[in-house]
Amino acid sequence: MAIVGRSKLRDLFDESPTPHIAHPPQSHRRDFYVATDGSYSRDGSGLGVIVETRDGERVARFAVPDEAPNNNVAEYRALHLGLDVLAARTPRDARIGVLVDHNDLAGDVNTAALAARAHDYRPIKEFSPPATADHHWRGIRARVVGFEEVRAAQLDSNTNPAHVLANEPEQYGHVNDEPARCLLPERETGDSQVPPPSRSDRRASD
Repeated sequence: MAIVGRSKLRDLFDESPTPHIAHPPQSHRRDFYVATDGSYSRDGSGLGVIVETRDGERVARFAVPDEAPNNNVAEYRALHLGLDVLAARTPRDARIGVLVDHNDLAGDVNTAALAARAHDYRPIKEFSPPATADHHWRGIRARVVGFEEVRAAQLDSNTNPAHVLANEPEQYGHVNDEPARCLLPERETGDSQVPPPSRSDRRASD
């Protein structure tokens, strides 16, 4: 359910699974959210990127024609682009929520994030990027360790807001000309503590 005044990407992230990482409500708050998608067809490929703050302010959008050899590689290329955009516009101590509609990619990102926190940097499982996406996977891993925290959620393709940008890059190419923005979200306060009914109406001396 969408919440007024909050990022659409944040709502999608909150409602989506995060492979290999537990997703309790108190620990999944992000400063920025990035949704990416890569498309492939014989007539041309495309990459779509949307970045928002947790307050719902748009930071950037891109719809870029591409020449990926297949759809799997396109997904990794799109996320590489999205994380590069984030790195140029956000502080290094930012907590990032990634939204993709590719299960292996979401799992790889979360596995890399967990490995970055381990003392020996060893992943809990083998990564599974396509062989022809090795360069982009190295770039993604470098970006993952460059932020304070990264967590990836898996969307259904039909709910990924970056999908249309990736599939129609010529039609939506005008979004690439939007002014560059670097917005810091409002500082979020902790959840208010509400006393249980058994104590809420007691006097201080009770």
